Amino acid sequence: MPFLPGRNVCLRFAAFLLFVGCGLFGFGSPSWASSKANNVDPYVRRYLDVQEPVSLVMNAEGQTRVFSAAEMSAGKRFFEDNCKNCHVGGTTLPNPTVPLSLEALRGATPPRDMVLNLVTFLRQPMTYDGSEETYACRQVPESWLSQEEAENVSAFILRSAQKAPGWGNTTF
Repeated sequence: MPFLPGRNVCLRFAAFLLFVGCGLFGFGSPSWASSKANNVDPYVRRYLDVQEPVSLVMNAEGQTRVFSAAEMSAGKRFFEDNCKNCHVGGTTLPNPTVPLSLEALRGATPPRDMVLNLVTFLRQPMTYDGSEETYACRQVPESWLSQEEAENVSAFILRSAQKAPGWGNTTF
C-alpha cells in the first residue's frame, strides 16, 4: 500500500507554505525573509556582525569607507562563486602557510589588510613578498568585476578576517 501523509502532515505543510508565502510578500515577514529580500546573507549579519554599516580602512592614509550588509553580502557571493575553491574558510589551499587572516594580510608586501590594497592584489596577484606576479590566484580585471564590486569582495574578506570564527586558520 502506498504511503499517504496523514491530515496533520498536510495541514502542517500548508501552514508552512502560507508562512513562507506571507514572508516572501511582506505580510508579517520573519527576520530571515526580510534579510533575503534585501539581498543580505544571514551569515554576514550573524558571523560578521554587520547589523549596521561597517567602516573599513581603505588605504595607508587611513581613509575609510562604510560598507552595508548588502554590499558585504554581494562580496560574499562573488567570493563563494570564484574564490572559495582555493580559500575555503579563509585558508589558502595552494599555499597553506599564507591564509587570509588579518595577521597574514598585514604581513604581505605590500600589506593587504586595507580594502584598496586587496583590490590591487585582485587586479594583479603578486607573491606574498611582492617580488613577482603569481598565477596561483586568478586575476580579476575590471572588465569582470567593477571597482565597487572588487571593493565589496575585499570588504567581505577583511571583515571575515576581523570577525568570523576560525577564518584564516592554517590547521585543517
